[in-house]
Amino acid sequence: MTEYRTILAERRGDVLHLTLNRPERLNALSLESAEEMSAALAKLDGARAVLITGAGRAFCSGADLQARGERSVSGGEASDEALTRWYNPLMARLAELPVPVVTAVNGPAAGIGCSLALAADFAVAGRSAYFLQAFVNIGLVPDGGASWMLPRLVGKARATEMMMLGEKIGAEKAEGWGLIHACVDDDALMEHATALADRLARGPTVALGVMRRNIARAMDGTYGDAMQREAAGQRTAAGTADAIEGARAFLEKRAPAFKGQ
Repeated sequence: MTEYRTILAERRGDVLHLTLNRPERLNALSLESAEEMSAALAKLDGARAVLITGAGRAFCSGADLQARGERSVSGGEASDEALTRWYNPLMARLAELPVPVVTAVNGPAAGIGCSLALAADFAVAGRSAYFLQAFVNIGLVPDGGASWMLPRLVGKARATEMMMLGEKIGAEKAEGWGLIHACVDDDALMEHATALADRLARGPTVALGVMRRNIARAMDGTYGDAMQREAAGQRTAAGTADAIEGARAFLEKRAPAFKGQ
């Protein structure tokens, strides 16, 4: 496998294991890290599943826009460049993979790290892990696809809570919300996630890839698109005998007797 500076990439059987490897920075995702992750995901070399985790006591503490190096960035325009040139391509690469993805979330998954963790088909978290959309706490807005992803995972109210209040969502709560696949004991996290990735890797890879794409496309569409479809459907429904009966029953303060017509 290719050697990287900020991540570890290892093929174990039919699973590509990727580990964010900046434990001294709680695996904050630098531009270099994003670039290396994208490169590793582009070289599946026959791997039939991907497992992503973090080294040490964190999954990923968010974007590291102050990492040392010639491409370190700060400020609004530079942050936009970091997203469009490095972080967004990584998230897009992950979304377009033809194989299943499992994340093993150990400790904090914040900011872009939260998006990375939840972009998996199966996010498994240790009991001490948490998910945090911290942007509001520093006057920024969610990125990494969070504003698209979170409402689809947990609904508008809970997504709004995560994004506008900027509070930690513990692993047990995340499981209860349906934000993640499973919450397990910390010492069982890697065993559970590895077994799941191995199981997926033994599955019908092409079919699983098609399922992955179909699920993503089923969640596509904008707010405006949804309202247009609602208007068209309302036009059809409003012309039915049942709609007339419903309105009449409402005015007469009685239960409607619908006929399905």
